[in-house]
Amino acid sequence: MRRREFLAAPLTALPLPGHASAVVYPEVVPGRRLEFPRDHGAHPEYRQEWWYVTGWLSGAAGETLGFQVTFFRARPDLATANPSAFTPRQIVVAHAALADPRKARLEHDERAARTALGLAGAEEGRTRVWVDDWRLVLDGGRWRARIAARGFGFDLELAPTRPPVPNGEAGYSRKGHRPQEASYYYSLPQLRAGGTVERAGSRLAVRGVAWYDHEWSSQYMAAEAEGWDWCGVNLDDGGAWMAFRMRAKGGGTLYAGGTIVSAAGAVRALAPAEVVFEPLRRWRSPRTGTEYPVAMRVGAGGREWRLEPLMDDQELDARASTGTIYWEGAVLASAAGHPAGRGYLELTGYWRPMRI
Repeated sequence: MRRREFLAAPLTALPLPGHASAVVYPEVVPGRRLEFPRDHGAHPEYRQEWWYVTGWLSGAAGETLGFQVTFFRARPDLATANPSAFTPRQIVVAHAALADPRKARLEHDERAARTALGLAGAEEGRTRVWVDDWRLVLDGGRWRARIAARGFGFDLELAPTRPPVPNGEAGYSRKGHRPQEASYYYSLPQLRAGGTVERAGSRLAVRGVAWYDHEWSSQYMAAEAEGWDWCGVNLDDGGAWMAFRMRAKGGGTLYAGGTIVSAAGAVRALAPAEVVFEPLRRWRSPRTGTEYPVAMRVGAGGREWRLEPLMDDQELDARASTGTIYWEGAVLASAAGHPAGRGYLELTGYWRPMRI
């Protein structure tokens, strides 16, 4: 095994010598106050965490692109007193994707490494997370995402237009009926995005609107759940909404939630009964045979939107890093038959039940 392959190897393939013992993770509980900039940074004591950016970009000639970059941090289940720099105390995984309807198929890439020898890391106190030369950094009040993937790359600056939006109960976001099935979760919708996209030796100047999520927790997904549907939409009037549902293994919705933000900035958390996902059209992957409900009707807080994909084939094969396949793509939102906004839809657990 070559050095880089060893450093990026899945956690299950790595030995943990040096008096290994089970890790005790802190619980996610209501009442914890989110504080910034502290909570933009990593929370390494928790089991898992992710920083997630999606958005729509346009070029001067009218090109339309969707982009996604996600950094995941995971704390292994075993602790060890081994002082070696090779000891996997934290693992960082990164996914990046570009959706271009002219290509009709998602371009994507992934990286994974342990936080050893500077190859990967996630800083506390501010956003600075990286794997090799992929990075997401908060500097001077703006995020910068720099990705050099196989076949494409982007260098984007993301400027907030409003304060962070806490999801759930002041940032305590329930994901199931048990209190511990929860995460700390906030969003930054309506980010102004600008920068460049590189492909095949050419560089395209772009601008657009993006969505940023940051979430961390210690609890595994509920045993009764097989996966989730999630969407975040920036509305044309300046508002935004997020909705999700945890799908039950036997069918139907196990739990749901969401947040609506008005154009003026008023925030309203949604109760489970206020969120409804209704599949409208399915697409079958020619590579995996998996069917995904790529068009959805979503009811949220008494309002209703129809989501249609920028293109059907936005399947992401991440078996080399996180061991799963899922659909994550750019979608157009309409209301009462009229264009209303743009966002992203994530569909997991359709290939196989998720294990988190």
